[in-house]
Amino acid sequence: MRRLTTIWLASGLALALAACGGSEQPEVREGVRAVGSSTVYPFAVAVAEELKKSNPDLALATIESTGTGEGVEQFCAGSGLETPDIVNASRRMTKAEFDACRANGVTEIVEIQVGLDGIVFASARDEGVEMNLSPAIIYQAIAAKPFDRAQTAKKWSDIDPSLPGEDITVYGPPSTSGTRDALIELALHKGCASRSTFAALAESEPARYTEICGTLRSDSAYIDQGEQDEVIVRKVAGNEHALAIFGFSYVADYADRVKPLRVDGVEPTVETITNGTYPLARPLYIYVKKAHLASIPGLKPYLDQWVRSWGQGGALARIGLVPSHDDELAANAKAITDLPVMTGEGLAES
Repeated sequence: MRRLTTIWLASGLALALAACGGSEQPEVREGVRAVGSSTVYPFAVAVAEELKKSNPDLALATIESTGTGEGVEQFCAGSGLETPDIVNASRRMTKAEFDACRANGVTEIVEIQVGLDGIVFASARDEGVEMNLSPAIIYQAIAAKPFDRAQTAKKWSDIDPSLPGEDITVYGPPSTSGTRDALIELALHKGCASRSTFAALAESEPARYTEICGTLRSDSAYIDQGEQDEVIVRKVAGNEHALAIFGFSYVADYADRVKPLRVDGVEPTVETITNGTYPLARPLYIYVKKAHLASIPGLKPYLDQWVRSWGQGGALARIGLVPSHDDELAANAKAITDLPVMTGEGLAES
């Protein structure tokens, strides 16, 4: 189930068309349209709401939570008013996605890092499972073929006798989710690489590496809960034997219902995510079609509002976004001013 929010910002053109009952598409779509990550979604909505307060004459903004993968696919489908202006992403765009964009005529893309986040494993607040995880433990618990062997772990204690004797039950993000992609990169790949034989496969046999190190199990131990992070919170809060995976901001939002688990002995906090000591920290992004700036009057003000909102003590920090380092904040504020176009250099293949 998707979430869609339309922020009304008193659009003169939109209201006039509605009053006339007009069905023709305007040559200029005033309202911003963004799709993508469920993790970035609440921050994107908050930015639109902040913009509404100071710019009541701008048009409506429509923000949809589709998951990063599906959002990028929509964004890259082409240019034009029928396509999104922005894709929100909880991981970086891949080279394959960038090439797909270019093949469809989306040739001027601006990449903006809007903040930081951490992938969190959480349990029910009061009676939930307690343990210290590591990438190696996570990998052995939820990979389809840990270390190229059949997945036989039913309980956490099957991985390590010091772990709880609870059944492995993990509510997690779906294949369209950037959180799932980041989970695979930050936890499964690292856990798999804890044995040098498998770390070497990334270069020598990439397809086999993906199969062994980057594929999640498909039985009842890992339960795909879709793009609704609130649903995952409710599930784990009602099941003291289960864990759930979601972004750090949801831990802050639902601290009365869930608690985060440590990874390598480090608890996810604003401080540990900012300083990089939390092993599952990650950046968050938005990608913008530069060509749409001329056609969408509200697009540049919306981008400028991100800059006003993403710093320490700002509107987004108050709802759980971890601000980027000062140098990154400055660099990305400059990118919103200068709008440099991506070249694809440095992007991962997949």
